[in-house]
Amino acid sequence: MTFARPDHSSDLDTLPRMPAWVTSARAETLEDVAFLSGAALNHLHVVLGRAEVPQALLRDRLALRAAEACVAFSGRPERAGDLRDAVHLLRPGDLPGPGGETYLAWRRAVERPVSIKALGRALPTLEQGQIATWLDAGQGAPVGRAAMVLEAVFRAAPRAEVAALILAEAALAQALGWDHLVPLLAPGLKRADLRKQGDDLRLASHRAIIPSVIEAARHAADLARRAAHLKAVAPKLRAKGAGDAVEMFLTRDAVTPSALPLPDRAARRLCDRLVDLGAVRELSGRDTFRLYGV
Repeated sequence: MTFARPDHSSDLDTLPRMPAWVTSARAETLEDVAFLSGAALNHLHVVLGRAEVPQALLRDRLALRAAEACVAFSGRPERAGDLRDAVHLLRPGDLPGPGGETYLAWRRAVERPVSIKALGRALPTLEQGQIATWLDAGQGAPVGRAAMVLEAVFRAAPRAEVAALILAEAALAQALGWDHLVPLLAPGLKRADLRKQGDDLRLASHRAIIPSVIEAARHAADLARRAAHLKAVAPKLRAKGAGDAVEMFLTRDAVTPSALPLPDRAARRLCDRLVDLGAVRELSGRDTFRLYGV
């Protein structure tokens, strides 16, 4: 039996939409750009408070975007698919490579509530005292605070792009009262922005926030619809362990069949079944070593 795959884009969008004046305005001065970025962040704050948004899944997907941006900053060629492979296809004893390490750092950064200990787990080469010192460098309004942290890290470690951006995102989350880090600056900043200072860096940071928030809100709406559909079809799954497997799909950007709590053949059948039901997608485009995600 085959099932019609739902057109998620046509579903009723129950999440609030970004005001058009935020997405269409063209601001030049620091004050005007800061006003727009503040409005965008306020909108995202409301969206993130909605129960239907799969928070962990959204953060994991945004972590991939942030990692992709950091890899590009370093001049490496890996893109999202390469980074997924580097992490999800690791065998015991294998090393993920520079791109994979970057992706793992971002995944660890978004997994747990923001704290010095959690940031130390994401950035194991840094001492917790140093992390605390750099976070304390940020003062004032959220985006300005994040920019100050970014500048402080680069002043001490000019090539530490990943650490600087993760700590800046952590400062932003703390200033906004968010429990978890939500990557927004890294995907929006340009490589040249990372060497700016003072008002120039603050302006670049405010500019980066606006498109990143728009994209994050779009992802939130899309994932909310897809997660609702996955939950709706879950009762049709009869495999033992299917409930735990569904929970994994609701919290992770990508999953390999071998990672699911089922025997190998049963896991592959479950993934194929979920694809047929339109509840998950095959992400790699390969016939073997496949990756699946909502």
